[in-house]
Amino acid sequence: MALTQLEFNRLVDEYGPALYRMAYRMVGDVHVAEDLVQETYRSAWKGRRQYQPGLGNRAWLATILRRRVIDHWRRQKPVGMVGGDAVREIAVDDPDPTADELSTNLQEGLQRLAEPLRETLLLVVVGELTHQEVADMLDIPLGTVLSRVSRARTRLRQHMSELART
Repeated sequence: MALTQLEFNRLVDEYGPALYRMAYRMVGDVHVAEDLVQETYRSAWKGRRQYQPGLGNRAWLATILRRRVIDHWRRQKPVGMVGGDAVREIAVDDPDPTADELSTNLQEGLQRLAEPLRETLLLVVVGELTHQEVADMLDIPLGTVLSRVSRARTRLRQHMSELART
């Protein structure tokens, strides 16, 4: 069953802010995060014929976003991000995530994490996916997800406490 325009618009409105926060935390750049969310929705719209209602909309969109982020990381070293046509502009009412020192310190701590730890933590915490959804998405055992999230939180706490002492 194909996704209708009305259903798609509802998904954009419902999940836009969470996807943006996840993209920002993964790439650390406001503008790139906005572009990645737009690319996510463009890909979702192009793949709307394979849409299956009720199978976890958040996980479906997070999976697409994850692929767009990985594509960005692959292209990041040799060339910059190339934008595409957006299906629909997303207005995010959330405050600028770079506007305070805590956010800057948190972003620095996230960037210090190994990519698998950072990605898993962000999918669970920012993406609000269940541990099982993340395990299925990354095709890894549930125990690995639990371990990665735990280690990432520990390392992030260590980084934040080091900053607090200085």
